[in-house]
Amino acid sequence: MTYKVLVSDKLGDAGIKIFEMDPDIEVDVKTDLTPEQLKEIIGDYDALAVRSATKVTEDLLDAADNLKVIGRAGIGVDNIDVQGATKRGILVMNTPGGNVVTTAEHAIAMMMALTRNIPQGTMSLKAGRWDKKKLQGREIMNKTLGVIGFGKIGSVVAQRGRGLKMKVVVYDPVVSPEKIQKAGCESVSLDRLYEIADYITIHVPKIKKTANMIDKEAFGKMKDGVMLINCARGGIVDEDALYEALTLGKVAGAAMDVFAVEPPSADHPLLSLDNVIVTPHLGASTAEAQTNVAVAIANQIADYLKNETIANSVNVPSVSGKVLEELDPYLRLADRLGCMQGQLVKGHIREVEVAYDGDFGDLELSPVTTAVICGLLEPLVIDDVNTVNARFLAKEMGVKVLESSTEDAQEFINLITVRVKTDQEESSVAGTVFGKNDPRVVKINDFRLEMRPEGYLTLIQNMDIPGEIGNIGTVLGNNSINISRMTVGQEAEGKGGRNIVFLRTDTAIDKNVLAQLEDMPQARTVIYMEL
Repeated sequence: MTYKVLVSDKLGDAGIKIFEMDPDIEVDVKTDLTPEQLKEIIGDYDALAVRSATKVTEDLLDAADNLKVIGRAGIGVDNIDVQGATKRGILVMNTPGGNVVTTAEHAIAMMMALTRNIPQGTMSLKAGRWDKKKLQGREIMNKTLGVIGFGKIGSVVAQRGRGLKMKVVVYDPVVSPEKIQKAGCESVSLDRLYEIADYITIHVPKIKKTANMIDKEAFGKMKDGVMLINCARGGIVDEDALYEALTLGKVAGAAMDVFAVEPPSADHPLLSLDNVIVTPHLGASTAEAQTNVAVAIANQIADYLKNETIANSVNVPSVSGKVLEELDPYLRLADRLGCMQGQLVKGHIREVEVAYDGDFGDLELSPVTTAVICGLLEPLVIDDVNTVNARFLAKEMGVKVLESSTEDAQEFINLITVRVKTDQEESSVAGTVFGKNDPRVVKINDFRLEMRPEGYLTLIQNMDIPGEIGNIGTVLGNNSINISRMTVGQEAEGKGGRNIVFLRTDTAIDKNVLAQLEDMPQARTVIYMEL
């Protein structure tokens, strides 16, 4: 199978070459397209590779009928409607490691340039002035560097700061204080960081929670004469509040690589201040970084299209092709258990619990739960359901997803049980893998049985009396429907003398035949499923 990839922004030649050399991929490089032009052609492509220029909007996604993956050559995905992509089952991936060192080095360079007035000195000397006294700087040794965000880039900046003999304090509500302390830094609250830091550098993503987080109130809590560096994302710093803090002397200087609107207008207030130095979003702009992210995103896109390997995804957990191979029998079982439940239960689904009992080794089971959700929703929703949008659609439908695990599966080595609660009933289906690659259903509610979950299946609950199984065979035989396999499950002792007949047929059973089965005197329920 050949996959079509569109590269809509300038991507390093090394990345393009990876696509061109792959016999399963056909790549088109079309940069500088207008949104309308891109919308006209996007429906032909399986993958889209972008940097920051292309805006992947809801409108564009509506036209992307075949799109499976969007790859961002870089770390920030604020130019991509991630939620819209997720809803449509489109994977969004980035390359967080490719420009880590480059961006961290840029933040340190900006701090040094700001501290020693290097841009101002360059401009004044080129203008014929010798402003030696005016441009006196300060030492950074023994100063306190406040790092907001201890992710990949923030942790490297902290490491470089320690190398410069700075005291480094870190605020990150997600990273454990122990990890921060192990790196030789001090974990502090955000207010404490504001209070003691001589320099503050920002390394958090631009999300709803961090939008304008450095605002007038934050500046009011900062140490007088603080210097601010932002090489993360525009819009994290309230630029009006920063301008006010700079003009009042609260902030001694600011180094900005990013702006809320890029490029900023020529009359942007911050550009008029001598104690502000700026660069045009150069954090990731080195030859090495651009090669790294181009190669990384090309390999990630190709590996996903051909092997379903998910790397550096921002909307689903990452999982390698090797792990998927190991999980394959469980994924197939989970999908079928979910699909059975989607056809068994009545009413609006409120909750689904996936219970893992027994020995699953060290396998990462999150993809298995996702497979259950895919199967469960497949018969119930109009939209296509896949591993990318399954959890999103469940949440949108108000379905609570739970997971549990125990080490005891009783008579099985391991067992997956899918329990579903609706506004009308509760239902439970359990299955296991026989041998290495043979998924089987072994329990439905209180009934024990053993059946492969595939094909045209009919589940009949009836009173356990002589002749009923013969009656079922007669009805199907009279309608020229062949039973390829039948399993009878006995209800747990003391539950009322019922059984279930779980049968697979060679052909589909139409409504008229199902009605005849339902009319049998001892039949309680008849449920037809296609797996």
